[in-house]
Amino acid sequence: MPLESNPVTTMFENYTSRVLSKDVEGFLELYAHDTLVFDAWGMWEFAGVDAWRPMVTMWFESLGDKLCEARFTEVVATVRDDVAFAHAAVRYAEVTADGEQVDSMMNRITVTLEKRDGEWKITHEHTSMPLDMQSAKGIFDAYEKRDAG
Repeated sequence: MPLESNPVTTMFENYTSRVLSKDVEGFLELYAHDTLVFDAWGMWEFAGVDAWRPMVTMWFESLGDKLCEARFTEVVATVRDDVAFAHAAVRYAEVTADGEQVDSMMNRITVTLEKRDGEWKITHEHTSMPLDMQSAKGIFDAYEKRDAG
């Protein structure tokens, strides 16, 4: 059953298409200039879109000739007049130009969107994955294993 169209699902659709096209500037347009991003990689936080830009650029460039498909599932959203909140699971899959998946990982994502000057922007994003209790390393496939244990 398709998700009801709302600012969150529209944002996730735009996020997906801009990741697939490796469009750094188009991707960053989804974010407010004063966004606060808690990413799962490397840095404690990225305060502002200018701080976020180098990480996004590095991500897209690191793909080389491969593409990245981002697929959102289990989206739960609350939308009000000028603010929206959502959480979801997102699978990032690296694929070759032929469409062969070569790598993938799952993240959890929580976003806050605000309507500013008539446009919905991500003002806060938090992505994460669980850590293994013994090694303290990220569990990239925890989503698939969650019901097995």
